[in-house]
Amino acid sequence: MPWPATARYDLEAAPGSLGLVQDLLNTISAGSPREPDLLGNVEAAQRWVDEATARWSEGVGQAVPEIVLDADSLAEVRAFRDDLQALIGSEPGAAQDAGAAVSVLYTATAALQLGEDGLVRLEPRGTGWRRLASLVVAAAFEGQRADTRRRLKTCRNPRCKVAFFDRSRNNSGVWHDVKTCGNTANLRAYRARRRAGGH
Repeated sequence: MPWPATARYDLEAAPGSLGLVQDLLNTISAGSPREPDLLGNVEAAQRWVDEATARWSEGVGQAVPEIVLDADSLAEVRAFRDDLQALIGSEPGAAQDAGAAVSVLYTATAALQLGEDGLVRLEPRGTGWRRLASLVVAAAFEGQRADTRRRLKTCRNPRCKVAFFDRSRNNSGVWHDVKTCGNTANLRAYRARRRAGGH
């Protein structure tokens, strides 16, 4: 089962539960032609949540969490997505000096559970949008521990901002698609240099 928002942009999903973080980021309106914002109204947002949590459940082997959104919580989910997008665009941990106090943007509740199979699992808690935020923060934490979170990026094209998982050897990718966003930006920069040089 593909991640519903990420599949719209024909991208390979981030590994494991980090795919949920990428999918939330990819609910934005982007692409050419523009895809709709999947958090644009309650019905579309609920459909995305149902599909994305089913995909999450399939990947981690846990029950599908029940998350119900309403009009009030939709604004919270959008704000969470926007804050997450701003953070994904920067290197994890780079914003703070060593020893400086870290500002907390979101606190998510979770429990550590020891299963009969002997594995310890992180079980997100909360209701509504807070449970969704808990799932996403837990997925980002797992990606951070697996050292894959740093490869989750947003396209450098300011008109795009699609989230992609950088599979380049040296983690140097900046465009979600070099042919569309990369070539367009390079052509724009080339023309600007020619104009500045008087050619």
